[in-house]
Amino acid sequence: MARPKSKTEKKIDNNVRLALTSACEIFLEDIPGFQWLTHRAVYSNFPASLSVTCVFDTDEHQTQAHQDGNAIKMQHLIQTKLLHIGVKLKAPKQQVIFESEETL
Repeated sequence: MARPKSKTEKKIDNNVRLALTSACEIFLEDIPGFQWLTHRAVYSNFPASLSVTCVFDTDEHQTQAHQDGNAIKMQHLIQTKLLHIGVKLKAPKQQVIFESEETL
């Protein structure tokens, strides 16, 4: 991830981090096997470059999240949290990625 350099970029990154932390806390309570999430962005191409990776403990839990609809719910909540800070994902299905610790 390119580190935010300007004050504006730092402020955007901090707001994104806070929004995603809020989503992460909900996922930890509600989504079986969810462990953590992270983001990266190239601020010269923001928000198109924003990528959010949601990580599960096992491949099985990751697959289960897709099968029971939790992956879609996670995408929607991430979109909602980001919209609250004025960040609109242009391609949420490509910008919210699901992984497992087994494959990282």
